[in-house]
Amino acid sequence: MKGAVSRERLLALLSAFTGKRLIVAGDCVLDRFVYGHPKRVSREAPVLILRFWKEEDLPGGAGNTAANVKALGGVPLPVGAIGDDESGVALRQILQERGIETAGLSVVPGYATPTKTRVLGGGPHSIKQQIVRYDREDSLPKDEVLENVLAGWLDRLAAGAHGAILSDYGYGSVTPAAVPTLRAKMSPGAPLLVDSRHGLLRFTGVDAVTPNEEELEECVADRLGDSTEKLRNAGAQVMERIGCSTVLVTRGSRGMALLEKGAEPVLIPVHGTDQVADVTGAGDTVLATFALALASGGSPLEAAHLANFAGGVVVMKMGTATVTPEELKDAISSDRTILT
Repeated sequence: MKGAVSRERLLALLSAFTGKRLIVAGDCVLDRFVYGHPKRVSREAPVLILRFWKEEDLPGGAGNTAANVKALGGVPLPVGAIGDDESGVALRQILQERGIETAGLSVVPGYATPTKTRVLGGGPHSIKQQIVRYDREDSLPKDEVLENVLAGWLDRLAAGAHGAILSDYGYGSVTPAAVPTLRAKMSPGAPLLVDSRHGLLRFTGVDAVTPNEEELEECVADRLGDSTEKLRNAGAQVMERIGCSTVLVTRGSRGMALLEKGAEPVLIPVHGTDQVADVTGAGDTVLATFALALASGGSPLEAAHLANFAGGVVVMKMGTATVTPEELKDAISSDRTILT
């Protein structure tokens, strides 16, 4: 079967994740989940009133990528900025509680740590559904001192890193200037990956990118639909413009598409069911797994398969979640449709 790899090889790569040091530079976000049980419809307006149940804070954005690297056995090295606010304090504490080093997260006075608050409701014994989300967003001010501090952390950590991830959500913690800084110090062959919400084409000189289908369409200003030819051409355009050799496209219920220079697209079907529980942060899980697999010596095809399994596991969890090696191992071992 085209695009198939052996489960034995994937399991071996998974074991090699342990101890891999990955720089995770980018925009850290606090994901806040507020849960409630339906009480009644308001007399003031046609809206549902929830009785508060619980509140949960989780790392989002680059923080979620770092959390997934850690959960899979790697050693994340976060570099970025947080505010001197309640959300920044909470985010740093959450990462530290998970055993993640946070010295590379610089506190910026007056900066509001990006915080995405989701309100979910449902019966006590039912799956909670997201009702509304509101975002508190801020952009980092242009600050040469901060830029030098963050560049210094990248320079300091690069020599001992097995790879690096740039996670750009548009808040300003990472810029294309990080690429030459990392290239100058990282070992030859250490993979450099980027995931960017709206600025992918600015990051020239990286090894691989992981856009979703909508982001890829934005890069080429064209709708892809179900056309494999358009998908191939879009990948070729991106690879040519930024000089990378690999594009891994996440396609929701249609799985993933691996695009490599000079090769036909490999379409990888979604693992598990397309009836998901929550897609929050799934792209961060895919990025972390893909990067760890490449840093462990996997081919782009092998890394894509591992990332696909990780994505299939994490979307069955509520909230911003991570995947463990045991869960990934179970998914690989039980598969009967994708692997040989």
